[in-house]
Amino acid sequence: MREAAGGGVLLACALLLALLVRRIACEHNDTQLQLQDELFTYNSKDSLSNFTEFTRNYGYYSEEHVVITKDGYILFLFRIPKGKNCNGSVKEPPILLMHGLLMSADSWLDAGPSSGLAFLLADACYDTWVGNMRGNYYGRRHVNLDPDTDSEFWDFNTEEMGVYDLPATIDYVLEHTDSNDIMYVGFSQGCRLLFTMASETSGYVEKIRIAINVAPAVRVKYTRSISIRLLTQFYALVSPILKKPRQLEVLQKGGLIQTATAFVCKDYNLASTVCQAILAIIDSYDPGSVTTDTIRTLFGHFPAGTSAYTLAFYGQGSISKKFQKYDYGLKKNLQLYGSVVPPLYNLKKSTMPIVLIYGNNDFLVDPRDVRWLSNQLPNVLERYEVSRSTWNHLDNNYSQFSKQLIFPKINQYLSKYSSSGNIS
Repeated sequence: MREAAGGGVLLACALLLALLVRRIACEHNDTQLQLQDELFTYNSKDSLSNFTEFTRNYGYYSEEHVVITKDGYILFLFRIPKGKNCNGSVKEPPILLMHGLLMSADSWLDAGPSSGLAFLLADACYDTWVGNMRGNYYGRRHVNLDPDTDSEFWDFNTEEMGVYDLPATIDYVLEHTDSNDIMYVGFSQGCRLLFTMASETSGYVEKIRIAINVAPAVRVKYTRSISIRLLTQFYALVSPILKKPRQLEVLQKGGLIQTATAFVCKDYNLASTVCQAILAIIDSYDPGSVTTDTIRTLFGHFPAGTSAYTLAFYGQGSISKKFQKYDYGLKKNLQLYGSVVPPLYNLKKSTMPIVLIYGNNDFLVDPRDVRWLSNQLPNVLERYEVSRSTWNHLDNNYSQFSKQLIFPKINQYLSKYSSSGNIS
């Protein structure tokens, strides 16, 4: 149920067609056994070594750390303390990168050293930490709960990520770098978590020296992606009846959708056609922005998995058109919130310096929602529209033009607010 409903009919049909094409090609070349071996080999890779292996393949040293949240979730956190092309001293304070929905830390690497933001920031001499949230393949562990047998493991949405995961990650970075604050770069959901944390916890706004919010998925009133609207609103409708762990985990790495997509997209010709079309179905079309090599890589890590309740939360947001807490229904809302409707998150508490970066062709985070967000926040330094008119949501992670189009703006503010900068 979770995979068929969550993947969407268009995506499933595209994958089946692509698998058929590739199978025929392999049979024509008398390499059917090779195809089967390739699929088995791909599935047997250890996903938890992907980040460190990826960086090592390009000559970058990275570290693997483990964060345990107050409610027992175990999250892998990665660090590139200094890029191989950094010729100066490392800047302070450290940077924390946080990924988007259905993504992981690997998404900051997938475009490679020439365009991946984790590589670019490390090469610019920033101490670069890359986090993960509960539910993806780097956050699929718990001190007591088994994600495969305990449905309680999957009883979370972005509220818990913002209240537990992000604060625990920030505290870990501060403790292990002997710093008083961090600089934050969030993408999509990573921005949502920041504002949730600011609204629902105390003492963490002061730990953020500056926050760069790239394509912030906060209010999603004007989301234009039909596939994402259908996916999230479907789970908003069915989530109250989901009980079993196999129903509550969705679009995970190693599941049918991800495995089939990764296998299909390893083929160069299919990656440049079918898999490019999949990106356009999810978001919008930006021809030539994401290279075929990047597409072949990213579908090995995407989708990375989450809970049904997380997708349902986004679905509720697209229906209510508000940035508010989870709607449990009248009875439970009264118990939890003291009102029949969920309260709004308080964006006025996000008093840290903030930069907003967005694209005009983003079908997931519409520019109108970014402008609305800018008007709600008390300390926006700049709302920056990427100059490429076709720049969309996924371009921010995967485009070959990131170094020219968004990295300079990000680096401008990080450099200004770092120990080597001048914030006067």
